[in-house]
Amino acid sequence: MIKPRIPENEDRRLSELRELEILDTEPEQAYDDLTRIASGICGMPISLVSLIDNDRQWFKSKQGLNASETSRDSAFCAHAINEPSQLFVVPDARDDPRFHDNPLVTGEPHIRFYAGAPLLTPTGAAIGTLCVIDSKPRSLEPFQAEALLALSRQIAALMELRRTTKRLHHQLVERQWYELQLRQYHEQLERENSELTEQSRTDPLTGLLNRRALNTSLVSAIQSVRGTNELLAVALLDIDHFKLINDTCGHVEGDRVLVAVAQLLRRECGSDAIIARYGGEEFAIVLARLSCESAAAKCESLRAALQSLDLDVGIPVTASFGVAGLDRRGDDDIASLYVRADRALYTAKHNGRNRVEVAPFL
Repeated sequence: MIKPRIPENEDRRLSELRELEILDTEPEQAYDDLTRIASGICGMPISLVSLIDNDRQWFKSKQGLNASETSRDSAFCAHAINEPSQLFVVPDARDDPRFHDNPLVTGEPHIRFYAGAPLLTPTGAAIGTLCVIDSKPRSLEPFQAEALLALSRQIAALMELRRTTKRLHHQLVERQWYELQLRQYHEQLERENSELTEQSRTDPLTGLLNRRALNTSLVSAIQSVRGTNELLAVALLDIDHFKLINDTCGHVEGDRVLVAVAQLLRRECGSDAIIARYGGEEFAIVLARLSCESAAAKCESLRAALQSLDLDVGIPVTASFGVAGLDRRGDDDIASLYVRADRALYTAKHNGRNRVEVAPFL
């Protein structure tokens, strides 16, 4: 194990950390909300707000970990603060000479993957990190890395708000002005946290819901119609020969096609439909109050509209559709709906593509 080096600005860094008066304080929901969002966006079981003290790392917030602190010598975050301008990533700690025999790798929590975004004071001192951890080798998608850095900035702003609040308590004479400033800070944080939460629900390329958000919305939709006479249908659509578009025109053009298809679906389906990017070139549509037949007719209209798109990629852009209606006679659920819609989609592709197929009830 290679111990982390001491930053050149260590005295100033520790001074700014202690000025915050945050070490060994009680948990706070504002910090816990941000670590929970970090775990959700990155898909990691452990996320921490780690502050590097003189000889320890202490956790202001933690998800998926029982410990409250560790020694500084074994702390991955103590390495991360030495690179304050970037995200510090360890894809597989077992293959890294700095960490392969680290007690946090060989023992609990058995760290294999680590990514830490530095927490910077206004002067640029790195006092700790927001980190995500997994017990198996991983990597981050670009949007996950960007979100982790954005969340670290929010935590740093929250800590600076703590410092500002203490100063305001001592310095401000006008109570009304003090309350206004404090409220503005909180409103700004709430707006930015709301934006981050929305980012965790949407596909960064198309702006549609991602698969996780689709599942949540579909479960709610099924529950709302269960025991009623309301109808519900799910359609899966797959862009035909999409690999050929990527291989022939490049991924930039492929992305442009995906965005154009998403815009058409949003425009044609209306506000009542739930639309999501289901996979690479697959989309899903939840159609409330429509029977299988009506949903199939709607998809036929969408199919024709897609076929009419002039995207200038050298081949016609078409799509195959599979439609499944909720079977209210049995215990139809999200899994069985997906399975039946996917089988209908396979049938559409097997029968020549650019067509709509309806799944029978099981």
